[in-house]
Amino acid sequence: MIKFFLMVNKQGQTRLSRYYEHIEINKRTMLEAEVIKNCLSRSKDQCSFIEYKDFKLVYRQYAALFVIVGINETENEMAVYELIHNFVEVLDKYFSRVSELDIMFNLDRVHIILDEMVLNGCIVETNRNRILAPLFVLDKVTES
Repeated sequence: MIKFFLMVNKQGQTRLSRYYEHIEINKRTMLEAEVIKNCLSRSKDQCSFIEYKDFKLVYRQYAALFVIVGINETENEMAVYELIHNFVEVLDKYFSRVSELDIMFNLDRVHIILDEMVLNGCIVETNRNRILAPLFVLDKVTES
């Protein structure tokens, strides 16, 4: 099961965070700081899977952004690694070459995409067209 989903830049600033289990706000801040420090301090040659406290971290870097996912011990790391890649590909398809600014100024759309893919910490959809269908409908409604 996925515990949390983070997108951070190289400076360690969180651009997106989604938690799938309750964690108090002050503990979230501490957890994010530790997780971000662990992932950003690693070289590109090192493995993208880290065992951290009572869960595992799976992360992937895209240009200046890191996508970090916290999972429990039973979740498949490679499946989550592919989920991260699929998530970024969906963002690329929707925003036409996604950037950090797209994420910052369209956070609601990014959350919709993530919600279409992950529900209660479980991966529910990977098909790009089905993931983006609600957003395209929303875009048509807002245009008219």
